[in-house]
Amino acid sequence: MKDKNSPFGSWESPISAKIAAESGITFEDLRVSKNKLVWLEGRPYEAGRYVTVGRDINSNTKDLIPNGYNVRNAVHEYGGASYAIHDDLLIFVNWDDQRLYKVVNRSKPQVITNCPNIPRGERYSDLSITPDGKWLFCVKESHIEIGEPENKIIAISLENPNVNYTVVQGRDFYSSPRVSSDGTKLCWLEWDHPNMPWDGCELHVADLQCNERFSIKREIIVSGGSNESILQPEWAPTGELYFITDISGWWNLSVWNGGDIKSVLVETKDHGGPAWRFGFSTYSFLSKNRIAMSSSNGLKGEVKIIGKSDIVSLEVPHTEITYLVGDRDNLYYVGSSPSTLPEIIRLKLDGSIKTIKKSSDIVFNEKFFSKPEQICFQTTENDVAYANYYPPTNPDFIGLENEKPPLLVLSHGGPTSSCTIALNLKQVQYFTSRGFAVVDVNYRGSTGFGKVYRDSLKGNWGVYDMDDCISAAHFLADKGLVDRARLIIKGGSAGGYTTINALTFRDDFAVGATYYGIADLSVFIGDTHKFESKYLESLIGPYSENKSLYHERSAINYTDHLSCPMIIFQGSEDKIVPPSQAEMISNALKKKLIPYSYILFEGEQHGFRKSENIIKSQEAELFFYGKTLGFTPSDKIAPIKIENSEFLRTE
Repeated sequence: MKDKNSPFGSWESPISAKIAAESGITFEDLRVSKNKLVWLEGRPYEAGRYVTVGRDINSNTKDLIPNGYNVRNAVHEYGGASYAIHDDLLIFVNWDDQRLYKVVNRSKPQVITNCPNIPRGERYSDLSITPDGKWLFCVKESHIEIGEPENKIIAISLENPNVNYTVVQGRDFYSSPRVSSDGTKLCWLEWDHPNMPWDGCELHVADLQCNERFSIKREIIVSGGSNESILQPEWAPTGELYFITDISGWWNLSVWNGGDIKSVLVETKDHGGPAWRFGFSTYSFLSKNRIAMSSSNGLKGEVKIIGKSDIVSLEVPHTEITYLVGDRDNLYYVGSSPSTLPEIIRLKLDGSIKTIKKSSDIVFNEKFFSKPEQICFQTTENDVAYANYYPPTNPDFIGLENEKPPLLVLSHGGPTSSCTIALNLKQVQYFTSRGFAVVDVNYRGSTGFGKVYRDSLKGNWGVYDMDDCISAAHFLADKGLVDRARLIIKGGSAGGYTTINALTFRDDFAVGATYYGIADLSVFIGDTHKFESKYLESLIGPYSENKSLYHERSAINYTDHLSCPMIIFQGSEDKIVPPSQAEMISNALKKKLIPYSYILFEGEQHGFRKSENIIKSQEAELFFYGKTLGFTPSDKIAPIKIENSEFLRTE
């Protein structure tokens, strides 16, 4: 082992890139059917394949689909809710062809939708089987016709898949088709450009007949509009329709009984999040007309049990709770915390907890985990912003005397998203255990802080997000916690856009890393997918009226301002932020003689899923920081090519 005193960034750490990548099994879309718990499991060690897994009443756990199938859909490009289950019947979307498949009792999958002329030209998501098991309702996205893809809700007979109906169409987007337990009502969400679902959408209900004949009648709008966001509509077993709305300024639970809408729980807390993907669940129904709702806040994990006359709070050790599902008096969810990776949990109403499955069997020494400190700091326009700060932490090392650690500033994607305090080996602990300080910024526009804070980025994207990341770095530097001369910024997607802007328009950072980031907003408008094609109208403004703003906030137009090194990562099959964006900024750095590396991963999309690529990007990032900031990582890392490396300055 090296001396206890060692330069920040060069500390030896047991959290290797391989461990960080391969301990990243993900759990999604928990379901309960016929005394069986089912979930979707993402496996980096199987080239990022997603598998439906079932666990029966005797705790036997088995994959429900064979090798060669990958349960994932590309509707909105982000997908989600890629399977549905009813007793022993499983319907799923296969990634390679985007067709629907049927499995009965782990039988060989049988395709039930036609093969379109265009590969993956018809896509399906938000799958839901009717209570009688006879019909599948889902969102269908068609890329067959020239122009913008068409979205609609369809119903497919599971007794004869050749029989299918278009339920509703004509709006730009749909989600959440759900049939009431008696089969007589259907609800769904719909909205149009330029809104995103967290800006505003409408909750519709109609009478449904799908026995001998199929029809929907007496369609009404229950709630919503252009400035009200609705999430997770679900029918209660007793017939009421529950949903989450932000009409109070926070995403809270309400109920519609066929006439009035009543608030079930109103708190200055968001009980939902932005619907980037289909299928999230933060509440569920239990026996005796009770509702369970995740209600974690800060460093405290909590599930509320809402009865007719009382609310009981169950404290849990998980600060991040997703995919909550109820089964009589049992609850299941995916939980994580500052010291635990995601795990599937069973929670009983007496408060007892059992771990069903962990995302990793590796036993970690928590002494190497940096604990988050939630900070609030002053930023521009006399506003405040929020972040989670992680100091460098390693029981075997301390920094050199009179040396302060480099700071890695994380800018999350979205930008309508947020960072959490859940244990993050790849982005946080990999670096803090090597001697970096990390600050994960919830800049203005982030979710989890109410509608006013979420909407504050509208018209200000490319400004407030950058300002807040810089303000967070200055806040920590002013406190003497980090080295002001060794500030790093990093982000993916929208966070990559923030990163590129900060490295172009400001001189606060010494180096940066961008993952599939945006360099030219005007190109992004015409070179991205339908779901986000009008997103910038709220974040910046309509292009026809604000061309100058788009120009001013695109770093590619100001490459003469670029002055510090950058490492760039990109997936070759990214349809959201295509490789052209990475190539633009790489070419600009090349011409400016600024050191950079551009690493393109073949076969990856928006976000890397293959463990070998996650490992390579992790190690390449550390190697690049070492070369540009003047330290030598202790890890044995294969060198990467740095263009213009002769111009590196590490003094």
